[in-house]
Amino acid sequence: MHAVRTAARLLLGAFLVAAGVAHLLVPAEFLAQVPPFLPAPAAVVLVSGVVELGVGAAVLVAPARLRPQVGLVVAVLFVLVFPGNVSQYVTGTDAFGLDSDGARATRLLFQPLLVAWAIWACGSLVLLRRTR
Repeated sequence: MHAVRTAARLLLGAFLVAAGVAHLLVPAEFLAQVPPFLPAPAAVVLVSGVVELGVGAAVLVAPARLRPQVGLVVAVLFVLVFPGNVSQYVTGTDAFGLDSDGARATRLLFQPLLVAWAIWACGSLVLLRRTR
């Protein structure tokens, strides 16, 4: 199981780094997710890309003793970007090949899975159990 968890963590880190790079290279795709109530959408895309690069790198290289905390940070990031996904659905904005309400709604269903992936792959459950 350790090898599977390690592979899941490394895949998560690579996914986040790739997403961060994509924010910087094709920001127009990410502008579709910035809710209309947020100011400076281009800055939101830039900052969120830099954050994804940082947390992705942390997922990849953090020492084992810090991985549970990193996983929680990533899970929180996935929760924080969820309103952007909802906004894309509500406004019907096409991006990332999501060109129908059904495709955008399906994406919403995957956000909890991303949160669970971060928590499991980084071994963050141990921290959540301590808070009870």
